[in-house]
Amino acid sequence: MPSTFVEKIFKAAAGSIVFHSPDLILTHDNTASIQKTFEKMGGQELHNPDQLVVVLDHNAPPTNAALANTYQSIRDFVGEQGVLRFHDAGSGICHQIMARYALPGMVIVGSDSHTCTSGAFNAMAAGIDRTEAAGLWLRGETWFRVPESLKITLKGHLNQGVYAKDLSLWIIGILGSAGANYMSIEYHGDGVQTLSIADRMTLANLASEMGAKNAVFPCDQVLQDYLEKKSTGVWADEGAVYGREIEIDVGEVYPLVAAPHHVDNVMALAEVAGLDIQQGMIGTCTNGRIEDLREAAAMLKNNKVKAGVQLLVIPASREIYQQAIEEGLVTTFLEAGANVLSSSCGPCLGTGQGIPADNQRVISSANRNFLGRMGNKNAEIYLASPAAVALSAIHGKISDPRIANGAEVFPFRKQQSGSVSIEKGEQRRMDGVWSY
Repeated sequence: MPSTFVEKIFKAAAGSIVFHSPDLILTHDNTASIQKTFEKMGGQELHNPDQLVVVLDHNAPPTNAALANTYQSIRDFVGEQGVLRFHDAGSGICHQIMARYALPGMVIVGSDSHTCTSGAFNAMAAGIDRTEAAGLWLRGETWFRVPESLKITLKGHLNQGVYAKDLSLWIIGILGSAGANYMSIEYHGDGVQTLSIADRMTLANLASEMGAKNAVFPCDQVLQDYLEKKSTGVWADEGAVYGREIEIDVGEVYPLVAAPHHVDNVMALAEVAGLDIQQGMIGTCTNGRIEDLREAAAMLKNNKVKAGVQLLVIPASREIYQQAIEEGLVTTFLEAGANVLSSSCGPCLGTGQGIPADNQRVISSANRNFLGRMGNKNAEIYLASPAAVALSAIHGKISDPRIANGAEVFPFRKQQSGSVSIEKGEQRRMDGVWSY
């Protein structure tokens, strides 16, 4: 019987329960928490240190003594356990670091929901929780329920001023934040060939914002050229059965934003164009690659960030940072008045530099805009492409990156997921169990 990608990976039909030993287990700052759980399980030595990839990125560099001590405890642990794939603060964001290791046909799990980014490399990559990561450290394998699959067929190519971020938001706008719950998303069609690895990483990264277990691209010539080696990889059979199929003419996509306070609150950028902004952010595991920085720099060249606007630029890795210096992009950012920060998650989740003030409106190239996501529940966040962020910072208002401004209205309106607010003093832990 013809099989989907994920059915081939696990050698079982959708719905089956299988045990599998992942090729790689990714953890980041939560490694310290996972270590405690590992030790509660009786763990003393890792089952296989070569499975682990540990990256310090969420609070890099540490902003207080407690975080610094946590980072040092992780350094001590990986040193004692012989973990060779360790990347210290400043190396980059874990999902960008994984571009060094992810290969076609691999099974990759990580204690972060955006582990799915590695699907750009024809890998089965999915997020897991900390307890499961600790169990994997101890036993080296875990169980999976083989997901149903969603086939997205892309036709054509993106137009000028339209980017992979817009295509991702287009899909989220169609599906909603729960529209692909626990599904494996496969990208098919001639439109895939027009997408770079950076584009594919953006699309795969945002799979978690659709509720998906993972997203994956074929091992085609684009990927083989990137890897600089031939590989057949793993791909679905002709005639495989899907839970749902969607076809998208990529040429119909236009600039979009995700408006506050939900990723699936998708609108045409034209619907919100002209709204004042006080901060812009370019970077994160979604859009911090060299291609994203080039797009932003092209907008900022010979321009200035508007007075009163803060523009933050965060390259996704040290290598990307160095390349941006060599290409003169960092000079362009600095001359325009932007702040270029160390490679980290930082402003995306509000644990480092770049927290917005009360009543500020932020336009960001990140992947989430939940209430309080950037460290201040009294600010609001719009998600957009790096080019749109850069141009908006110049004008001080949300701006269309196309040569000719549009007047579109996004036609899909999925019901938004609700905001959950925990009030001060509210008890969310009962009998030793957290209630979410």
